[in-house]
Amino acid sequence: MIHSLSRLGAFTAITFALAATAAFAQTDDEMLELGREVFLERAEPACGLCHTLADAETEGGIGPILDDLQPSTDQVRLAVTLGVGPMQPYTALSEEEIEALAFYVATATGGTVSELEDDAEAVE
Repeated sequence: MIHSLSRLGAFTAITFALAATAAFAQTDDEMLELGREVFLERAEPACGLCHTLADAETEGGIGPILDDLQPSTDQVRLAVTLGVGPMQPYTALSEEEIEALAFYVATATGGTVSELEDDAEAVE
C-alpha cells in the first residue's frame, strides 16, 4: 500500500512538472495575456469580482487587494487550487490556466515570480 502511494506521489509530481514545463514554454507576453484573460473572463466566478487589481482595472471588495498583497506565483497557485478562507478552489481551470494566472498576478503586483527550475524542485 505504501509503495503504491509513493508511486502515485511520483506520478503526480511528474505530471505537475510536465504541465508547468508546457505552460512555461510560452513567452512571458503570452503567459501575461492568458493570465489576464483567466483573471477577467475564464475563472468562474471572475477573480475581479472579489479582488482589486490595478492592471486588470478591477475593484472587488471581498478578497484581499492583490496590489497590496503582492502574492508570489506559489501563493496564487495554492490559493487557486486549494482555496483559502471563503474562496473555493477553481477546479475547472487547466494547469496551463492556473500557471498563467499565477504568473500574471505575481507579475502585475510585483510579487515573486518562481522560475521553472524552482517549480520543478518544489514538486520533488
